[in-house]
Amino acid sequence: MAPSGPRPALPALLILLAALLPGPSHAQTSVSPQGIILPRGGSVLVNCSSSCDQRPFLGLETPLTKREVLPGGNNWKMFELSNVQENSQPICFSNCGGRQSTAKTFLTVYWTPERVELAPLPAWQPVGENLTLRCQVEGGAPRANLTVVLLRGEEELSRQPVVGEPAEVTVTVLAGRDDHGANFSCRTELDLRSQGLELFENTSAPHQLQTFVLPATPPQLLSPRILEVDTQGTVVCSLDGLFPVSEAQVHLALGDQKLNHTITYGIDSLSAKASVKGTTEDEGTQRLLCAVILGNQSQEMRKTVTVYSFPAPRVILMEPVVSEGTEVIVKCESDPRAMVMLNGVPAQTLGPGAQLRLKARPEDDGRNFSCSTTLEVAGQVVHKNQTLELRVLYGPKLDEKDCPRNWTWPENSQQTPICQAWGNPSPQLECLKDGTLPLPIGKSVTVTRDLAGTYLCRATSTQGEVTSEVIVNVVTVPSPRHEMVIMAIVLTAAILGTAGVAMYLYNRQRKIRKYRLQQAQNRTPMKPITQATPP
Repeated sequence: MAPSGPRPALPALLILLAALLPGPSHAQTSVSPQGIILPRGGSVLVNCSSSCDQRPFLGLETPLTKREVLPGGNNWKMFELSNVQENSQPICFSNCGGRQSTAKTFLTVYWTPERVELAPLPAWQPVGENLTLRCQVEGGAPRANLTVVLLRGEEELSRQPVVGEPAEVTVTVLAGRDDHGANFSCRTELDLRSQGLELFENTSAPHQLQTFVLPATPPQLLSPRILEVDTQGTVVCSLDGLFPVSEAQVHLALGDQKLNHTITYGIDSLSAKASVKGTTEDEGTQRLLCAVILGNQSQEMRKTVTVYSFPAPRVILMEPVVSEGTEVIVKCESDPRAMVMLNGVPAQTLGPGAQLRLKARPEDDGRNFSCSTTLEVAGQVVHKNQTLELRVLYGPKLDEKDCPRNWTWPENSQQTPICQAWGNPSPQLECLKDGTLPLPIGKSVTVTRDLAGTYLCRATSTQGEVTSEVIVNVVTVPSPRHEMVIMAIVLTAAILGTAGVAMYLYNRQRKIRKYRLQQAQNRTPMKPITQATPP
């Protein structure tokens, strides 16, 4: 705050009246006012007077700039002291009849400090550690009335007197999370209220404090142990217990290659994710670094990533399309460091490849030949595979299970003739009766008597042809009305037959009884029949 302007101690009229008052019986020198406080650079009126009965010789002794003002009286004079820069004791003197006397007054100069400055704070202050605030003060008087107040916002932390020039006032506080973003400052107070003046304040520019917490534990780093050239892997670096987490930074690098990453923030945690790509220049063991930086500290985690090159194996067929019976050579070529397996059969020794020989058969058509290689990289086994298909050309085949030789179908039924011919390339199939009437293979047809007969099925391709006879039988099925008539006839015949059998058995039993009766009569002698004469 700028110092106030000069202020006279007493009005000039009062000074003149005081000078005209009668003095004591013996001559004395007096000065007024007694004790003056004024701002530095200000002016003041000082009245020197004497009680001498005759006109005395009056004067003012001072190193200050002075001038006599107002026409003085017989025994008083008024002086103006200007541009008062420091405390002073002007002396009034008088000579009355050869007798000299003096009187002094006290000038106290006040001024606010020229510099009130809070020393710069640390860029970052760890939470839980002591922070020393330093306020530097230059100038200011009177020092007995000057104090320094150290502040956190508007909260008073310490109040101390100003000692020394320049003066430094300190206070030590324990930094906490609540101090993050808080403003610290210092203020000087020149209290002259007891002198009838006011409280003069000067405040320093505020400094904002940033506090932080960085755990002593290193971050967690997840990454692939091995990385193939021209492939990408994911690296994740995370750390908990950070404050303020939004101010934390992450540095991810593979060797000399800085990794671009994205950070996901939690309440007090972060996770940085980056993609890393292996290049030919990076081949070998590389150092992977994750550093979490907060404040003026950092925590690091290092790992190693082995970048390797491992080409896929090559399956080679001398002729990928062969005819049945042809000798086929299958080769597998790979990295000389790898273990090679061709269709599950390992190579005899580590080497650049393996091979197989075989005679092409129809069942080999569409067969896949697989070459598998393994390589150990940094303690991990890496697998690579490649597959190639063999095509075998063979003539048409008409197997009975795929093309039945005999069909029996009820007349007027719906049937789909099925006859499958096999071969590579796929053969064309045609079944004809009498060389002209085709059998609709694979199509639903209504069976009629005209469909019955012997068909010659012929399958043809560029690899040859094959034929087979197919017989179609059509069975006539009676209608429901005819079935009822037949059933009635059969039932009638059964009834008549049963009745005839019953009559036959009855007549036969009767004849047998009659015959047995006649036999019995023939074995018995004949006796005359006597008839009595009535009396």
